[in-house]
Amino acid sequence: MEVSSFSSVPRVCYSCSSVPGSSRFRGVKVHSLRDQSLVRVSLSIRNIRTPRHLIFCSQKRDVDVVDGSCMDEIYDKLAERIVPTSAAMFSPNLKRLVGLAGPPGAGKSTLANEVVRRVNRLWPQKASSFDAEVTPPEVAIVLPMDGFHLYRSQLDAMEDPKEAHARRGAPWTFNPALLLNCLKKLRDEGSVYVPSFDHGVGDPVEQDIFVSLQHKVVIVEGNYVLLEDGSWKDISDMFDDKWFIDVNLDTAMQRVESRHISTGKPPDVAKWRVDYNDRPNAELIMKSKTNANVLIRSISF
Repeated sequence: MEVSSFSSVPRVCYSCSSVPGSSRFRGVKVHSLRDQSLVRVSLSIRNIRTPRHLIFCSQKRDVDVVDGSCMDEIYDKLAERIVPTSAAMFSPNLKRLVGLAGPPGAGKSTLANEVVRRVNRLWPQKASSFDAEVTPPEVAIVLPMDGFHLYRSQLDAMEDPKEAHARRGAPWTFNPALLLNCLKKLRDEGSVYVPSFDHGVGDPVEQDIFVSLQHKVVIVEGNYVLLEDGSWKDISDMFDDKWFIDVNLDTAMQRVESRHISTGKPPDVAKWRVDYNDRPNAELIMKSKTNANVLIRSISF
């Protein structure tokens, strides 16, 4: 990875200088920011000789910002980021999990698939032991969160089935516990079958995607994979890298509305769907941006 490809938010240190000459003080409160939340450090010090300057350092998470003149350039930078050095290529225990989040219309699926395609192309170039005449196995794969939607029959069984179907796509219309179990199995055993989603039928397809031992990079893409609530937080904690596509919310909603229309919904129904379901979901998702360590600046396609 070239350093110039990324800009990083530095760690921050806060200095408390020119402490009064007294060698005894108590109740000093130092406020610092850590991972976007307020941390209060309270000191109660008696009968000790204090230094002239006190330095308090927060361990603020470094955030890499990835941008470029076009999306292809961004895809290339992200692929280079997650292709490991040659020495690590064939480690049997190597399995890099990347969580990719962003609101509807951000381009998560496109980005994940483009990065995976580039990783699979770069990998044999970085590993000199590959035979040039042998087609190398794919080492990267996308694991979509869509396969963890609740079934329509499960929505039908809810207290308000009409509301459940209207809000399909909200966090409570997914099965995060199943996704978490799949990720744990992947960590523990190195392989797992996961469901896909049939948009024509509108339901998951069980055990349709196989993440095997040969897959060393797995990009888990979905709206809520970086949320910090309940099982979603446990899912977020599974990732080695946490990526978020930073996109203008109005732009994303325009894309979603166009997508609804392209699937046959009348324009008024498409707009209602965006206002009633997609935008509230997107506003929640945008809050999880603070949990990412890689922020991807979206460019219009």
